[in-house]
Amino acid sequence: MKLLVILIQIILIFPFTLNAQIAQFRGPERNGKFPDTNLLKEWPENGPELLLEVDSLGKGYSSVIANDEAIFVTGMIDTMDYLSCIGYNGHIKWQIAYGESWKKSFPNSRCSPTIDGNRVYVTSGIGELACINAENGEIFWKRNVDKDYSANWHVWGVSESPLIVDDMVICCPSGDQVSIVALDKMTGKEKWKSKPIGGKRAYSSPTLYEYNNTRYILANTANELMAINPDDGEIIWRYNYFNAGNYIRRPNLVFTNTPLWKEDQVFLSKGYNFPSVMLKIDQHKKSVSEKFKNDTLDNHHHGLVEVDNYIYASNWDGNRNGKWVCMNWHTGEIKYEHEWKNKGSIIYADGMLYCYEEKNGFIGLVKANPDEFELVSSFQFTKGDGPHWSHPYIYNGKLFLRRGNVMQVYNIAKGN
Repeated sequence: MKLLVILIQIILIFPFTLNAQIAQFRGPERNGKFPDTNLLKEWPENGPELLLEVDSLGKGYSSVIANDEAIFVTGMIDTMDYLSCIGYNGHIKWQIAYGESWKKSFPNSRCSPTIDGNRVYVTSGIGELACINAENGEIFWKRNVDKDYSANWHVWGVSESPLIVDDMVICCPSGDQVSIVALDKMTGKEKWKSKPIGGKRAYSSPTLYEYNNTRYILANTANELMAINPDDGEIIWRYNYFNAGNYIRRPNLVFTNTPLWKEDQVFLSKGYNFPSVMLKIDQHKKSVSEKFKNDTLDNHHHGLVEVDNYIYASNWDGNRNGKWVCMNWHTGEIKYEHEWKNKGSIIYADGMLYCYEEKNGFIGLVKANPDEFELVSSFQFTKGDGPHWSHPYIYNGKLFLRRGNVMQVYNIAKGN
């Protein structure tokens, strides 16, 4: 009888585990790398096949996030942030307001949804964290995290995408009370909070570091990177990025990129001619030191990817200009600095880079070749309005793009 009970429990749990895979900003590990294979290595002259185009999503810079059941995207309508659920037939299944938008400098929704099973987690522009039923848009629970923990905002409000770790949702309302907070993902109740280290809220999103039997939550304030024990919120080590360069001339610089990590190294970059930094974690995993700095690869807010020990990204030549760069992960050697259209977002899948330049909306299919920027195909995304700041997303052989209130979905899989 006891064995029968155990078997029934396994049967009940197993389907839930399959359906509970997390879909989130910049892919499964938030590093811009997507697991899809058997993708096109060259596109037709006018781009890959357009499967869907949907508007009326609200204004936003956030990414489209998808799973097997539906497509989710946030957008600002009037003064509120909305979450839209879209079927693969292109119809909006539901649309729900979940919090107040950031309405000052550079408004519009910035949070990309995080999908965990039948729940979607989103944060509004003023720090309202909501857990929403993926089936019907019902709000399971909601908390104004930034108000509850007295977050210290920077010039552009909140741009964070929530992180799910085990049974927790992680958010970073940095201020005088806390640095990072873990809430029960089912109820919204506090599980732990990290001590305050000062500084304002960053614009980047936290990520989970897992290597050699060690797990950290890597999270930022405006000036500092922290490695946090996910079990209790203890800050294991800190690195003050503020001290890495000349901050006096640019007092408003803050973290905008999720830290990029591989094995015992962590890479940081934030544009504006501020040096990027490679950090090395010590053998005891209790501290970090600077391995090297680099003045060429100063990525603005478009994300970076590491492929076969090389970092690919765009850099900053001004708020409206930048080039495409490849750098050796281990040494910091610049392999190339190439001018193509403009700076922009970058992701990777199946041997290819997808470069989405921010000014005119050209999407380039580029071989991940450290010796040259090898552009294979490109097309232009012309719909919507505003800058092309949304990071692309790939799921199940489809490329998801967003500009303003318009989303497009392309078929990039080989065959049908």
